[in-house]
Amino acid sequence: MKKVKLKIDGKEIIVNSNMTIMEAAQTVGIHIPRLCYHPHLSIEGACRVCIVQVKGYEYFITSCSFKVEDNMEVETNSPEVRQARRDIVELILDNHPRECQICERDTMCELQKLAYSLGIRERYFEGERKRYKLEDSSKAVIRNPEKCILCGRCVRVCSEIQGVYNLSQHYRGFSTIVTPAFSANMDDSVCIQCGQCINVCPTAAFLEKKHTDRVWEALNDKNKYVVVQTAPSIRAAIGEDFEYPPGTDCTGKMITAFKKLGFDAVFDTNIGADFTIVEESNELINRLKDKKKLPLITSCSPGWINFMEKFYPELIENTSSCKSPMSMVSTLTKTYYSKKINRDPKDIFVVAIMPCVAKKFEMDRKELMLDNIKLTDAVLTTREATWMIKSYGIDFKRLEDGEFDSPLGESTGAGDIFGTTGGVMEATLRTAAEVITGKILKDEDIEFREVRAVEGRREREVIIEDIKLSVAIANGLVNAKYILDKVVKKEKEFHVIEIMACPGGCIGGGGQPYPNDPYIFLDTNLLAKRAKVLYSIDKKKKYRTSKDNPSIKKIYEEFLEKPGSNIAKKLLHTRYSPKYPRGIR
Repeated sequence: MKKVKLKIDGKEIIVNSNMTIMEAAQTVGIHIPRLCYHPHLSIEGACRVCIVQVKGYEYFITSCSFKVEDNMEVETNSPEVRQARRDIVELILDNHPRECQICERDTMCELQKLAYSLGIRERYFEGERKRYKLEDSSKAVIRNPEKCILCGRCVRVCSEIQGVYNLSQHYRGFSTIVTPAFSANMDDSVCIQCGQCINVCPTAAFLEKKHTDRVWEALNDKNKYVVVQTAPSIRAAIGEDFEYPPGTDCTGKMITAFKKLGFDAVFDTNIGADFTIVEESNELINRLKDKKKLPLITSCSPGWINFMEKFYPELIENTSSCKSPMSMVSTLTKTYYSKKINRDPKDIFVVAIMPCVAKKFEMDRKELMLDNIKLTDAVLTTREATWMIKSYGIDFKRLEDGEFDSPLGESTGAGDIFGTTGGVMEATLRTAAEVITGKILKDEDIEFREVRAVEGRREREVIIEDIKLSVAIANGLVNAKYILDKVVKKEKEFHVIEIMACPGGCIGGGGQPYPNDPYIFLDTNLLAKRAKVLYSIDKKKKYRTSKDNPSIKKIYEEFLEKPGSNIAKKLLHTRYSPKYPRGIR
């Protein structure tokens, strides 16, 4: 790589010629303010906050998009630059609602932090500002156009990472607005409810639909028996909201916190993951025998399911009919468990703590109703759950470690790794391998590391005795489209495909904590740290194959009969339908 020599704020440096001014400045500890920039998205150059002065140019240069040049002289903090930056941010602020103290992103808003760092302490312009109605009809994602600063991050993540292209800028000038086509509501658009727009938004123009009020109401209702279940990836990320470093296992403290909030039982969504694997492995083995409906595509990610129904309806018969782990635990809570405790299912209120905004959409799917009873009553994101804990005055760091409640609290290591990309595939292979060979996997053989794929997508061949399985893993739906197009065009045959809508899988879900550094969203280092927690928990578990879970065996014996039985199909499986007759890709 060619090197260039330049000066930044009087300091002479040598950097690669493909660097931008912003990147070069960072190598010598100079942070240039920015808003529209995100290191994992394409360059927009829209906000102009990152302007610098370059000798020989009569105008300011956007440092996020301008490449370094030999003998270039750059000033990042001249009086003229600082004043121009401040003017730009003041104009953005004066077109912004004045409700910082009651805003969801208060203290976590990039615009707020930027204004503070630039010394903006009052508003100077009192003219007309944009006024738009809050679009909160969605089951999962709320859009607030008044708080949008037109940075374009949501548009780019939706197209470049998710491949959905639901959002774009409409109209021009003062009337410009980010919205789905024809200004449709989010639920009526091609939105898949993944919530990645929420993660990358620097303000609060996108938020998840709140379920905290309904949970408080249930907890305060003496006639309700309130159950909470927690997804595997929650324990790997919840500590970040309590100043633990990324990659800290907070399972025990998380359980105790929920019990202090007043939940009557704390269950583990991981047992639902174990049930999913047992049912899905049975499904796979039957398909391999019949050589029909292959590849089998996993169905745990609700964002992926929404995407499939809209963009790839021809693959519905390939997609596993298994409910998600969340929906399986909710189902068993209101059937098997309700009988155990002799409570009417209508009096049981099930709360799910999920990393995924799309779970809010999933819980209202008509296909998941049972005898006209909603099975999951509320879904809280990790962010909502931590707010409730803080609001209740719980000192999270001082809590003792608690344990999940029986009978839906016992899980295997296979259930834990569901939270990271490749985990569903690996868990399926563990059980399928033992069923196919009739042998118990030894510790050195139980980990299928070849399917662990934080990087985005992976295609591999896995050999189980004399059976060669062609498998694929994808996270982020642009990566999924690459693999699925091969299937649709019959360019390659696979036996099993795991798809997770969010980058990194559930650990990178749209409801995970806002980090102090907003630019590490989508960062593989953060995702790898969260994933490492789950693999570490897996290693410590007594049982690491889903079918070995004693609670699973007991529930089949007492209630579900066997994998694939009629009652198992009724309670643990579902169906999907095209949202558009021919797909819209």
